[in-house]
Amino acid sequence: MSAVIDRADAAAAPRYQAGGRAFARIAQFHTELTALRRDLHAHPELGFEEVYTSARVAQALRLCGVDEVHTGIGKTGVVGLVHGRHGPGHMAADGRPRAVGLRADMDALPMAEHNSFDWKSSKPGLMHGCGHDGHTAMLVGAARYLAETRNFHGTAVLIFQPGEEGYAGAREMIRDGLFERFNCREVYAQHNSPEAPLGVIGVTPGPMQAAVDRIEIVIRGQGGHGARPQQCVDPVLVAGHIITAAQSVVSRNLSAFDQAVVSICSMQGGNPGAMSVIPGSVTLVGTVRTYHEAVQNRIEERLRVLCSSVAQGFGATAELTYERVYPATVNTVPEAEFAADVATSLVGADRVLRNMLPSMGGEDFSFMLQVRPGAYLRVGQGGEGCEPLHNSRYDFNDEILPLGAALHASLVEQALPL
Repeated sequence: MSAVIDRADAAAAPRYQAGGRAFARIAQFHTELTALRRDLHAHPELGFEEVYTSARVAQALRLCGVDEVHTGIGKTGVVGLVHGRHGPGHMAADGRPRAVGLRADMDALPMAEHNSFDWKSSKPGLMHGCGHDGHTAMLVGAARYLAETRNFHGTAVLIFQPGEEGYAGAREMIRDGLFERFNCREVYAQHNSPEAPLGVIGVTPGPMQAAVDRIEIVIRGQGGHGARPQQCVDPVLVAGHIITAAQSVVSRNLSAFDQAVVSICSMQGGNPGAMSVIPGSVTLVGTVRTYHEAVQNRIEERLRVLCSSVAQGFGATAELTYERVYPATVNTVPEAEFAADVATSLVGADRVLRNMLPSMGGEDFSFMLQVRPGAYLRVGQGGEGCEPLHNSRYDFNDEILPLGAALHASLVEQALPL
């Protein structure tokens, strides 16, 4: 790996405590992982355009001694296979495959970066604002360690996924035969968490991330002169009432024990320079976030009735398009508890949140968890000056690279013991 990674300044010693053979060894090439991460940060690519990133990953995996490297899965995805000490183990005594999947996302965001460090984005309007550069580097670090030590019986399936940021890259890899070609019995992923303390690992059985739905409401009235509204059907007025009424869907249609968010985030209508023109139509765009399908169904049902009825009351029409983008990310209970045990072996029980509060953010790892058991974890990178995800001044905290890589590797070693 070092042959293709430009050297960076020596990585600072992490300000947290972690143990185990995997962490101790990976910490020895922390500087190289930092250089790789920063190189990926400087060369961000959108979903299904990760040509440079995929090539860097494939090259690094080959130099690490990974047994097989497969490219072009789900368009720009990469899968590496590392076989354990006894070679590939196809089935265990319980009939399950001796293969564990580890997933990292690779894509960046269409946003401008406002940082000034040397590894800032070299592409205007593109930025690694969610830490996928770090996730990729952590999985490469795990690959190097696993290929060196092979302290497990079976196969580690290293999944470098494109297009997490709204492109459903996980679904594309699945459709491209991911789990038919590489038959994992379980699959794990992790995400950096700026709001969690540095070096803390969180996971919870059940919902971990929300379902992501997109709503679009097109309101049609009758445009005209702003001085004679009595001759018009004003869609702006209707939009205002729908925006207000939409908030009642959660507060008055769901149990207080159900969690959901309805947000109208965009309103488009008319011409900002035409102060006296009532437009003929207005479009509202927003999102709905839920953890359970029954709640999701109830919100869609109530929004359809509400939008139509409110508009009708003003003599207008309203058409709702409800798109279910990502399902909820739901950890299976045995795998979530196992992952928490693995995390405890690395950082100690006091640094593991076994019932971490789920997030209303979305994650397309959910598609993988619909077809394989597994768990999604979060690794705290919080500290002084740590910016939130999707912020123009965000940067991945390189201090957690050895921990994330060791977590990946330890999941394999403990799930597939010799």
